[in-house]
Amino acid sequence: MARLLPCLVYTLAFCLLAINVAADDDKPYVYASPPPQQVYRYHYKSPPPPPPAYYYKSPPPPPSPSPPPPYYYKSPPPPSPSPPPSYHYKSPPPPSPSPPLPPPYYYKSPPPPSLSPPPP
Repeated sequence: MARLLPCLVYTLAFCLLAINVAADDDKPYVYASPPPQQVYRYHYKSPPPPPPAYYYKSPPPPPSPSPPPPYYYKSPPPPSPSPPPSYHYKSPPPPSPSPPLPPPYYYKSPPPPSLSPPPP
């Protein structure tokens, strides 16, 4: 603690001095500017530039292309109504003759077995 005491005293003295200097600001500071320098009023006029040896003429601008004419849509004419084709009725052909029917089938039973001699 004994080593801190001198530092604290110096710090406190510095703060009091700074506050005192800052508080002594009641007199405004007057800035005295130096006297103006002598201004010489000499204006230099340069000679006019020499005239050019030739005059450049730019080519004329290209002709602007004219816009295409406006497009008007023309729809095709409606188809002309054609008369319906004439209708001729054709009767169907007569039926073709069917093949003759086969005779009816009659079942015939097999003949009875014939008696044969017994095998030897």
